[in-house]
Amino acid sequence: MTLRVLVVEDSGATRAYVRAALSGGQALEIVEAESGFEALRLLPRGRWDLVITDVNMPDINGLELLSFIRASERHRTTPVLLMSTQTSERDRERGLALGAAGYLAKPFTPEELRSAALGQLRAGEGGGQHG
Repeated sequence: MTLRVLVVEDSGATRAYVRAALSGGQALEIVEAESGFEALRLLPRGRWDLVITDVNMPDINGLELLSFIRASERHRTTPVLLMSTQTSERDRERGLALGAAGYLAKPFTPEELRSAALGQLRAGEGGGQHG
């Protein structure tokens, strides 16, 4: 079964970087959203095995998106990885306290991203989080 990943990031270059890092190996369907609003439109369209979102976005930021996902009956168990240039421990703790599965400080290597993403996808397989 193909695993579905939603990548939410306002930078096209970063979305391309994430897509490239996750491509190859695992059978993943990667869907991109360039804003929090677009992510909110895409979320109801089926099951998501992982959401990777930037924290700093112009409309709905990643923490607000994470709060929405955690409040959603359908998606509340979907793992969410946060990406951010905000690298303070306080920012990281805030994201994890809101229910993020992980926090990647930018810049990160493709290996760091792949390791974090695949770790969450493996943990979720058979977790009954399909809607």
